[in-house]
Amino acid sequence: MDFFSSQAESLSALFAPSSIAVVGASSSPQKIGGIPIDYQRRFGFDGALYPVNPNAGRIQELQAWPDLQSIGKPVDLAILAVPAALVDGALDDAIAAKVKGVVLFSSGFAETGAEGAAAQARLGDKARAAGVRLIGPNCLGFMNIARNVYATFSPAPGVGRVAAGRIGLVSQSGAFGAYAYSMARARGVGLSLWATTGNEADVQFADCLAWLAQDPATDVIMGYMEGCRDGPRLRAALALAQANGKPVVMVKVGSTALGAQAAASHTAALAGDDAVYDAVFRQYGVLRARNLTEFFDLAHSAAVAGRPRDRSIGLFTLSGGVGALMADEASAQGLDVQPLSDAAQDTLRSWVPFAAPRNPVDITGQVTNDMSLLERSARVMLDDRGFASWMGFLAAAGASDAFWPVLRELVGSLRAAYPDTLLAISTLLAPERRAELEAMRCLVFADPSDGIRTIAALAGLKTGAAPAAASVPDGEPLKLPASTMSEPDALALLAEAGVPVVPHRVVRSADEAAAAAEAIGDAVVVKIVSADIPHKSDVGGVALGLRGAAQARAAFERTRDHALSARPDARLDGALVARMLTGGVECIAGVHRDPVFGPVLMFGLGGIHVETLRDVSLRALPITRDDALTMVRELRAFAILDGARGRAPVDLDSIADALCALAGFALRAGDSLDSAEINPLIARPRADGGCVAVDALVVGRAG
Repeated sequence: MDFFSSQAESLSALFAPSSIAVVGASSSPQKIGGIPIDYQRRFGFDGALYPVNPNAGRIQELQAWPDLQSIGKPVDLAILAVPAALVDGALDDAIAAKVKGVVLFSSGFAETGAEGAAAQARLGDKARAAGVRLIGPNCLGFMNIARNVYATFSPAPGVGRVAAGRIGLVSQSGAFGAYAYSMARARGVGLSLWATTGNEADVQFADCLAWLAQDPATDVIMGYMEGCRDGPRLRAALALAQANGKPVVMVKVGSTALGAQAAASHTAALAGDDAVYDAVFRQYGVLRARNLTEFFDLAHSAAVAGRPRDRSIGLFTLSGGVGALMADEASAQGLDVQPLSDAAQDTLRSWVPFAAPRNPVDITGQVTNDMSLLERSARVMLDDRGFASWMGFLAAAGASDAFWPVLRELVGSLRAAYPDTLLAISTLLAPERRAELEAMRCLVFADPSDGIRTIAALAGLKTGAAPAAASVPDGEPLKLPASTMSEPDALALLAEAGVPVVPHRVVRSADEAAAAAEAIGDAVVVKIVSADIPHKSDVGGVALGLRGAAQARAAFERTRDHALSARPDARLDGALVARMLTGGVECIAGVHRDPVFGPVLMFGLGGIHVETLRDVSLRALPITRDDALTMVRELRAFAILDGARGRAPVDLDSIADALCALAGFALRAGDSLDSAEINPLIARPRADGGCVAVDALVVGRAG
């Protein structure tokens, strides 16, 4: 966050300039170099505006200048609308003129291949060395709507301008950004800042997000992402938004392999693993939109209503069928539809004997004879249970001119009486009437199910407090060899890091195997030890359920012969004799290195749950212990761990401790770790000793 605080001033000079120069300026308001000048003049930019073109004396009724240095006055922002071949010289001129920020429209850089990427890298390095903030290349620029700054050549504002509002929108794609701008205009959604980042030679998506997180004019942030090069920077920006109470609504493309390939080819940005992005978004309370409609609905609703206190909701309806529909959707979305007290239900029945007063409350069509039932019923509900959210389905009544004063009075009265309650109405309203209710911080939905889903999403926001800081692991840094480690070596490393491991011994002969089995007692497992064979069962290198010295001795010989037959090239380093555990729940835990976010921790149930159902939880490191417990609880099959069907619940604390120990090991190993996996990690009740690692695989990474 300190990094972004130090950047705030430089980005403010870029996004809120007092003076603008357009290099490559054109007299034609339809050309790329002419559109920004036309927009500033038409839309009321109140700062200095300087067209730069060595071949013209005046451009669009303004004095033109041959270059930036000739202006002789401070220039906060230079818009470069020149061919790629002229960009180097134009940037040099901007640096010499002490320009604070540059928007680079020009294409022909990283999106074209290696040569273009190298040229782009040189531009970014040059700008950073001079302290100049550069957005682009290959971008549509930005618009600061509140300050009438239109540093863009997008035709969208020319068709019609978006009103100034409290939502900031950042897009890596110019085309998506322009379309989203048009959607905002059509839906009446006001924006504070609209920015496209293009190839991100300097200013990244995360930088814009962090600036908006600190912008007093922005309450909600909308983002469109195709990829990210700097995962820690993105995480820091999301943490800053969360700490400052700014909800973030995100569209992230590339959730499939084909989508990721398309995104990377478009922006030259590394797409990374979409499941990791999803986990990072959940970690920082980001609302991930599945489509454009949801993108705007969530952002607009967050700006209007904010976040409810908790997940409790009171449902009011004039239709029993729609009440059931809302209740089903609320249950599916994890909202708390708790029933009213007997006293409150009796009160409602005293007014309407045939009402359904439980929750949802169905007051029926009797409201037609007594309009006061609407507000009286809502007050009974909210006074009785103090619901964090209240939603009323009023059918088509909203379309009636006669009903409008009643509805307006209802919302105004409830808002005054319950200022901290999220209010929502589902009915049909004209746009101007909808806007009037939204001005009172009441959400309006034509489809009640959309309303329930939106309220549930807002209830999942984590805003207003910084996430707990993750602890730095104790111990000296580790340097792992760039190879696959043997199982005993992997278990030893993890045990040293604090992961509980199964009792075991490494043996070199059949006699040693027999002695180890007698020393361990109970049933044992014999597994070959070979760094060349990571999956031992595939070659017959594992023997289970052995009892006594004779069986262990025979198993040592048998597994060794099987392994040598299947992999005569493999080096065998004896065998591992370990206690065979029975009972418990097979789990899997691991760390892999994501190309964007670095080490990522994974936890899931083993067997079919991870192989077929992909029921796993992920977190980018570092994590807190609370993060580890949340990972365990968010599995779809968590009930199996929590004692389903009369089984004793496993020791969740021991799992969290093991995950934190594994995370600490990964952080100490740093870049020398490629992956580490515990499979299985047997989860057991506390009385049985908690969880224990039975098998481990650690792969070092070449530096």
